[in-house]
Amino acid sequence: MEQPIAAGRAAPVRFRGLASSRPLNALLLLIVVVVALLLLTRVWGRGPGYFAQILVYGFANGSIYALIAIGYTMVYGIIELINFAHGDVFTLGGFVALALLPMFGVTESQRDTPGVILPLLATLVISMLFCGVVNVLIERIAYRPLRHAPRLAPLITAVGMSFVLEGIMFLWRGPFFLHFPDLLPSARISIGPETSVGVKELTVFAIAIVLTVVLSLFIERTKLGKAMRATAQDRDAAQLMGIDINTTIALTFFIGAALAGAGGMIFGLYFNSLSFDLGFSAGLFAFTAAVFGGIGNIYGAAIGGLVIGMVQSFSDGYFDSTWTQVVIFAVLILVLVFRPTGILGMRVPEK
Repeated sequence: MEQPIAAGRAAPVRFRGLASSRPLNALLLLIVVVVALLLLTRVWGRGPGYFAQILVYGFANGSIYALIAIGYTMVYGIIELINFAHGDVFTLGGFVALALLPMFGVTESQRDTPGVILPLLATLVISMLFCGVVNVLIERIAYRPLRHAPRLAPLITAVGMSFVLEGIMFLWRGPFFLHFPDLLPSARISIGPETSVGVKELTVFAIAIVLTVVLSLFIERTKLGKAMRATAQDRDAAQLMGIDINTTIALTFFIGAALAGAGGMIFGLYFNSLSFDLGFSAGLFAFTAAVFGGIGNIYGAAIGGLVIGMVQSFSDGYFDSTWTQVVIFAVLILVLVFRPTGILGMRVPEK
């Protein structure tokens, strides 16, 4: 029989988690130091101008990944589902834009002319709306009936919807890489002896910033945004307060897909290439970005997208590009091991 703790004597407190985390923290520090030394040796050999140029490309890549990652983190924050079809919705946005441009009479011969601005904006809006509607239909048909099912069921369904979208795009445009018209201005602004910023990079970065800021203002200051935050915090309590849960979840899917559709068109304009399976790798990179920033946190997803874009650019620029995916998924594993809540933490409901 155990003896009760004597009055006036406190039970000993053991910080097991702190002690066990010390070897992991030391290992993480060692990994960071080794990677930093490798990067410094490469940077020293290439010069600061090359470093700055890689930084510019990293911001452009990261802006695209940020738009996809925001959709991942919004859906997870509402219904705790990793929507693996989200990356293919991103590709669908590029495919829809590629089909719409000829309808507006836009060709590469109109590059560097003001007349291409309005058709591009119209194409961007229509692509975003189309992807939003498609994602709402996916939520209504595939995810809503499984909302109260075990978590494995909607997860497998999300993977299945990813393959369905890839199959549709394969049958639509074939298995080959498609050329996306090069319509953004070719002018570049010199910011150093070996560094320049193109109008392409500035356009991509500006669109990503505007869409992210608009989304943040919508969520923080509108009635529907407050409903989304309430649903993410406690779905049952929000429903008791009169919030239409189904409408709120559908709106979340719509907004996330609209941003992904914008990212798909921006990707086509920036890289001038699309393929039906593009969403697989881009979606995994964006998912890594969402986890890195703190899945469920919009600002974290945006920052995570920029970081993953930087990692990709520096890996391609200073090391062998065949190792880029290995490096990015190593980042994912390290984050899950050492800080599973991400750099900005994961929003959890207050019980």
